[in-house]
Amino acid sequence: MDLPTPADLRERRNELGLTQSDLADRADVSQPLIARIEGGDVDPRLSTLRRIVNALQEAEGAILRAEDLMNSPIVSVQPDDSVHETQELMDERGFSQVPVIRDGTPRGLIGHSDIRQRSDESETENVGDFPVDEVKRESIATVEPGATIDEINDYLNHNDAVLVVEGGETVGIITEADIAAHIS
Repeated sequence: MDLPTPADLRERRNELGLTQSDLADRADVSQPLIARIEGGDVDPRLSTLRRIVNALQEAEGAILRAEDLMNSPIVSVQPDDSVHETQELMDERGFSQVPVIRDGTPRGLIGHSDIRQRSDESETENVGDFPVDEVKRESIATVEPGATIDEINDYLNHNDAVLVVEGGETVGIITEADIAAHIS
């Protein structure tokens, strides 16, 4: 990882037309600290440098946020919908999973793998007749629309999807495919 030099930071700030005070406000640090870093008088902590670089990227419009990446409006199912109907919806839309939502609030995710797993466990019962609530995964990750791509990536390392929630309402969904499509 290449860290920017004090000269790099000063040059980027000037290219963006930002004063040291503007950058300090955006990065939530003091203006004298920006001056000392750019002057090479102080070696900032990595967390401080990251905040400054993020502030510069945001000023450039280079930081992707959940609202930029999410699929909206969201296609979802209710907890009492049948697994069979849900499977048909996923097949029809080409989805591998859909969120389970009641009254705008996320309740979980259901995907092809969940249905297959439950079918393997319930050899004598028709899983298609089950309500989604009995097959879904309850573990879900949620972020606000302003969450950065770094935050979203952290969640996607451990979850199949991230739901975007604003004011208690689910407004979007983000998967690995969405990030890949946006980057490429």
